[in-house]
Amino acid sequence: MSLSVSAARAVDLRVEPVDEVLDCVERSLQMRFDRDTVVRKRRSVGARTDRSTWVRIERRGLDKIGVQGWNGTECADRLIGIAKPTWHGCVVWRDTDAAVMWRADETGVLPGTPVGTSVLAEDPQLPDEWWQAMNESLDALAAQHTRRIATPDTVTITQSLVTESIRTAFSCDFDTTVEQWVPAHADLNWANATGPTFTLFDWEDWGNAPRGLDSASLWGNSLAVPALADRVRDERRRDFESRDGKLMTLFVCAKILGPDAHPEDPRLVPARDMAARIVDELQAG
Repeated sequence: MSLSVSAARAVDLRVEPVDEVLDCVERSLQMRFDRDTVVRKRRSVGARTDRSTWVRIERRGLDKIGVQGWNGTECADRLIGIAKPTWHGCVVWRDTDAAVMWRADETGVLPGTPVGTSVLAEDPQLPDEWWQAMNESLDALAAQHTRRIATPDTVTITQSLVTESIRTAFSCDFDTTVEQWVPAHADLNWANATGPTFTLFDWEDWGNAPRGLDSASLWGNSLAVPALADRVRDERRRDFESRDGKLMTLFVCAKILGPDAHPEDPRLVPARDMAARIVDELQAG
């Protein structure tokens, strides 16, 4: 199959024409999209189908696929005890005009809408049942086994990446060795979870990661709403109080405070304060 977007420039599917891609997937999966339900993100497009399913289409560079492939949604279907959509099938193809591949995964429809954008600006007022289901799902996920390695932001997470990220962002000399690696969603944000009924979706990047990555990621995406960030830390206290959880909090803070940070990002001050606190704790032993 051949699609027209070029690898010579950055591609943002929120603004690229995608009708050709949608037509291609319709032919391959033998269904029709409800074009009124199309949701565009930077590197993916999704929509409801005429057989009451949902299809997510992603464009990914060959350099971001790696040896384990990029069948995360398919592999996640065997995970148990987690609130997530059922996987039905997929179609994958390499673009003949660019060094990229396309993948369309068909899953069950979600029980609700995404809680919000990835980073929230106001409290979504989620019921206690939502938090209970989230905790049950994250605990069930961490208790399972996989050979997959998580790829947050499409980058494989390794010990060297954790160490480099923390040491580059913060002046510290404590040991950054991760003690426990467990399965993680690796892209836990408010756009990938539904409410008021909890479901976790977009499983492309899941795999083993340092304990606490998911908890720290959700906390980092909640910092603009202090009460919400506090609720995340309270609900996932066991992660945050662990040494690995503290390292993951620094890992997330390093991303927030990085060179591309917007000077008016409301998360900057709380992230900087939390990072300073954790650095002191880890240096104190």
